[in-house]
Amino acid sequence: MSAPAIELRGVAKRFGNKVALAGIDLTVEAGTVQGYVGANGAGKSTTVKILVGLLAPFEGEARVAGLDPRTDPVLVKGKIGYVPENAILFETMTVAELLLLVGRLHRLPDRTIRARGEEFLAVFELEERLGSRIGALSKGMRQKVLLTLALMHDPEVVFLDEPLSGLDLNSTLLVKELLRRLAQRGKTVFYCSHVIEVVERVCDKVAIVEDGRILANGTAAELAAQRGVASLERVLASVTSRGDEAERVERLVQAMGAGGG
Repeated sequence: MSAPAIELRGVAKRFGNKVALAGIDLTVEAGTVQGYVGANGAGKSTTVKILVGLLAPFEGEARVAGLDPRTDPVLVKGKIGYVPENAILFETMTVAELLLLVGRLHRLPDRTIRARGEEFLAVFELEERLGSRIGALSKGMRQKVLLTLALMHDPEVVFLDEPLSGLDLNSTLLVKELLRRLAQRGKTVFYCSHVIEVVERVCDKVAIVEDGRILANGTAAELAAQRGVASLERVLASVTSRGDEAERVERLVQAMGAGGG
């Protein structure tokens, strides 16, 4: 059997007195789409930043494509593609300039950069934006550029942190099909999202994280059966719900009419 694409063993991270991760254990086999879901602040983005070599030090052990992101962050970056939740791009560069910069960082020949970049942007219906500056693009257009940058060097492992943010329906459908095809080609996808319907449909396994711990991990059907509910959305609600949602909504509704004349 091939080595796992991603391994986490007792990974913990603190920011001062705040515990962001409290001991994450997770193994992701090559060629699978691993969902990673939870509420805001659960530890999803912290986990991803550790795995892509952007956040050190941390406790425990982590491996991506057999490499330690703590000691080999540059080598890890050569093996992965990464779409962060909130990317900071070079606003004054054109799309073509940014593609060339990132492609050269991955040591791709210029002709390969141009060919792949133009083909990706054509698929995303952005071919006419090659000369546009990044600062002039909409949120959805930037997301498509990010996906292009993440996949252009044909990475082994792809990390997607809320990749559908800002995308229209057609682009969302395109990305869903892309995830399936990447897995078929032997790529591994680590997929963080709040869009549970997409996670349920495209992920081979789903890990639910809360307060820096993995509470459950398995197929959507397995998780639903374990909790005795009908869908992954219900699983997530049963794991993370505080149980007072109706009361809190009632307070909001009452507050809307408070102080009226």
